[in-house]
Amino acid sequence: MTIIAQARLGLHDPHDCTDASDELTIYHAIYDTLIRRVGQDFAPHLAREWRVSDDARVWTFHLHPDVIFHDGTACDATAVAASLERMARADKGYTLGAPAVWRQYLGGAGLDVLDATTLRVTLAAPMADLLDVLEQGFIVAPSAFAALDARDYTAQIGSGPYRLTEITPDQITATRTATHFAHRPANAAIAWRLVPDATTRLALLQSGEVQVANSLDFKTSRSLGARRHEFLSPVAIIYLLNAAKGPLADPRTRRALSLALDRPALIDTVVEGAARPLPGFISPNHFGAGTGTGPKQDRALAQKLLAEAGHANGLTLEVDCPTRLPDEAERLTAALAEQLSTIGITLRVHLHKEREDYAHMVRRKEIRDLCVFDSSPMSTYRVLYEKIDSRIEGAWWQGYSNPEIEALIDLGRVTTDRAARAGIWQNAYKLLQDDPAWLTLYNPLRVIGLAGENPGFTMPADGVIDAVRLPPLPGDANAS
Repeated sequence: MTIIAQARLGLHDPHDCTDASDELTIYHAIYDTLIRRVGQDFAPHLAREWRVSDDARVWTFHLHPDVIFHDGTACDATAVAASLERMARADKGYTLGAPAVWRQYLGGAGLDVLDATTLRVTLAAPMADLLDVLEQGFIVAPSAFAALDARDYTAQIGSGPYRLTEITPDQITATRTATHFAHRPANAAIAWRLVPDATTRLALLQSGEVQVANSLDFKTSRSLGARRHEFLSPVAIIYLLNAAKGPLADPRTRRALSLALDRPALIDTVVEGAARPLPGFISPNHFGAGTGTGPKQDRALAQKLLAEAGHANGLTLEVDCPTRLPDEAERLTAALAEQLSTIGITLRVHLHKEREDYAHMVRRKEIRDLCVFDSSPMSTYRVLYEKIDSRIEGAWWQGYSNPEIEALIDLGRVTTDRAARAGIWQNAYKLLQDDPAWLTLYNPLRVIGLAGENPGFTMPADGVIDAVRLPPLPGDANAS
């Protein structure tokens, strides 16, 4: 058996929206999705092929025939439609602080089963990046719906390459199915084990008790040598800025904050070098990410902009700061305060210990001048739509408005040519470098350890362990 040691363990409703990588790794092993992410693009999965209309509203998916759920029922177009319909319910799609995430995109969609292997999805509004949503559209056996609705999260019935065999508070175990239409995993059995402490995870890997250890300490994990694999997390560590009222409603003040920062020094101070400066509003792993190093530190220009905005004699900003998620939030805010003091800005910090209450405060747009946050969706369109478009006033939007950005969003959502759409998002990336909606800081560097030497191993772009495509690992007698 291949054992994956991870910091958190648990399963919830697969039709809720989550960025929890320790949960997504399990969902992707036991459930199929219409497509799967490969780098910045998508590949066929349960859908053998698909086509989209020129207006980006009508999507037709042709499915693999004779796919069976783990309970023996048919995973056909009717079952797929049932999962998409369930995703779009108002009471589903919940993520930390934000309800009905998927309903924004699938709500009001027509789901027409043309035959057992053909499904037509007619969206209420164009979305050329619909595959971003369907990548987390886990196809669940309808027989599990009632139990899941009753919050029985042991009722996880998919059609994926692994089938769940045991769920305990400390370990979730799955075995390889006899056949799968798309891929046969190398490892016959997988267990995800709860090991909260990073030092213990490292020790278990070194002793051979586990074969994979995730989220290892950046420095001490170097003792693993070739078994250590470092990767860039696409999660953006940022400060949301109150652009609706107060001093940060002025774009000059927002830009001054960005220009004042020495991001590499901030990274060294706060996370001991375990990050890369974030040059734009999305990570380099994202589709349509732009190029370049982003805003360069220029404190003279920052002070000039502050003076033009009426703050030549200094400025005090009120900061909301959680005590976790990101876990370094307090250290980060202290380091930020030290850097901003060089251009006459003082931070007054307000700590929040209840992270979910904090998220709801942000969603209600009750932040003071700025707040520590992160941005985790792997969808460039979703980030623009949910967080930056002033016409939507999405869950995490905080008053920013830029008509040029919104014109690009409108163009991108109807541009079905992928290369052309990437160019549109790159233009938005550049505009947001010049007129930042947020104070962008860094993408964390993460470390995973694998048993044995696996020089060809790379982590997926979304930072989620793909248990299905792990190499054969020592400890699984039936690995092949």
